Amino acid sequence: MTDQSFRLPRFFVTAPAPCPYLPGRMERKVFTELRGANADQLLEALARTGFRRSQNVVYRPSCDGCRKCISVRVIANEFKASTSQRRLIRKHSDLSVNACETRATSEQFALLRRYLDARHPVGGMSDMDQHDYADMVEQTPVGSLVIEYREPPETGRKIGRLIGVCLTDQQADGLSMVYSFFDPDLDDRQGMGTYMIVDHIARAKAAGQPYVYLGYWIEGCQRMAYKNRFRPLEALEDGGWTRRD
Repeated sequence: MTDQSFRLPRFFVTAPAPCPYLPGRMERKVFTELRGANADQLLEALARTGFRRSQNVVYRPSCDGCRKCISVRVIANEFKASTSQRRLIRKHSDLSVNACETRATSEQFALLRRYLDARHPVGGMSDMDQHDYADMVEQTPVGSLVIEYREPPETGRKIGRLIGVCLTDQQADGLSMVYSFFDPDLDDRQGMGTYMIVDHIARAKAAGQPYVYLGYWIEGCQRMAYKNRFRPLEALEDGGWTRRD
């Protein structure tokens, strides 16, 4: 008897819209819904073919005449921090890092708003309100965590100031950094974005997981150039995942 419990998903394509990364181009996405008891397995399978999760939907670029968006992942157990990355590790070694349940808090949202206003005042997330943020964090049908990064507590306080957050999916083959943000106004905490990635690589390595998924990379796009600093890196190309040293 054939097991019918795992059905193939139905895929849909979005209408063309202006590309947020390449001026003058239009983007489309192919997407499907994550739901049911097999949501984790479906995400696992689709992530290996370049899909990303947003709430209960997984998507991948499907643009006419353009294949610039390339999925990339760090090989965690082979990663060796550069000199500047080792300096960041020492600089931020006083931070407390906690893996929390996927519950949105007003403290997290206030940090997100400061980050968006400073770094991404225009874009798809620029008008996000607290309800939108709660949906992003809490509407997950798969195993996810919110990783919080806090400074040491001031005198008389139990917990320190929240300066970084990452919504992270736990996959069988590693960690997928869904979305991260940090305090953009702390001059003495430069490099928080890089530090959070290095921390995720260390977490995956300690758990014996081979990869940390960083999403999409576009050649020539300055906003994504930082992903090249984490080596060895694998990119999803026509022949499958290809190592880039």
